[in-house]
Amino acid sequence: MGKLKVVVLYDRMLVDESEEPASSDKSPVVRTLDKKEVEEEVAEALTKLGHESVLYELDGTQKSLLGLARVECDVVFNLAESFADDDTSDFKIAAFLELLGKNYTGAASNGLMLAQDKAVAKKIFAFHGIHTPTFAKCFRGRLDFSHDLQFPVIVKPSREDGSIGIEFSAVVNSIRELMERMDWLHANFDSPVLIEEYIEGREIYVGVIGNDKPEALPVIELDLSKLPEGTPRIAAAEVKWGKGTRAYRDTKSAIATDLPDETEQLLQQTAIAAFQAVELRDYGRVDMRLQADGRVHVIEVNPNPWLASRAEFAMAARKAGRTYTQLIEEILELAVARA
Repeated sequence: MGKLKVVVLYDRMLVDESEEPASSDKSPVVRTLDKKEVEEEVAEALTKLGHESVLYELDGTQKSLLGLARVECDVVFNLAESFADDDTSDFKIAAFLELLGKNYTGAASNGLMLAQDKAVAKKIFAFHGIHTPTFAKCFRGRLDFSHDLQFPVIVKPSREDGSIGIEFSAVVNSIRELMERMDWLHANFDSPVLIEEYIEGREIYVGVIGNDKPEALPVIELDLSKLPEGTPRIAAAEVKWGKGTRAYRDTKSAIATDLPDETEQLLQQTAIAAFQAVELRDYGRVDMRLQADGRVHVIEVNPNPWLASRAEFAMAARKAGRTYTQLIEEILELAVARA
């Protein structure tokens, strides 16, 4: 592969600094930005590989969309997850690139759309014989779909990712708590609500890379055992984004080293099956729950997971023998092969 011009596409949330923040006990926990962003790491890796990398920010304006249409490049390294504060727009960005005829990395618009709606994805998993927790879907009093559920259940937005809208209070044990949680979600998110069977078990992540013969990466576990007593063992927004809190400090992801070979193989096979079921490509991450009896439950599939060098996907890739630069190169090659 010769030298390529690669546009590293990323987004930024618009922040209204004049708006007073809501009280911390009622407002959702939100994503926090790091000093060194993932797009910089990807661009540096591409430069090391001998390519010309150009950072391009989608800032939520039409001007940035028009500018993207005019950018000449060989391939777009797509890291964009939102547009104009709407983090359900990832599939629309991919569709825009498709309309422009630009080759890009990661999931296509159809895969992003299928994976984004958790209820739709769960129906697809069930069709393919991939076990997922029973659930109901509701929007402002209208029940769209329902299994028979027993408490406790976890209540979350159907179309968000990154644990946004999934605080510790998302796990409820009564009808009253359920209704209060649903009202809170409807007030804060323009999204149907997913009410899902709460599975007690280990939080497992398995990355998948490749297309014709996708490969499951080593199993990662998010250790939730040090959460305070009485706190639900879930990868809540406080765990992922609550910097400075005990929940954030005491929960770490690491390679799972104590799994029997047959359990590890089952997790990896399930991850590949889920990846293919929602038509992902290039790379993705499958989040699962592993019960004490060995039963595996697919919670969700994440297209284009976070590619920071310290994140779970890169961690698993290193365990599989890839440096960070080699991982970026492989993802780029998968996209180039389509052209």
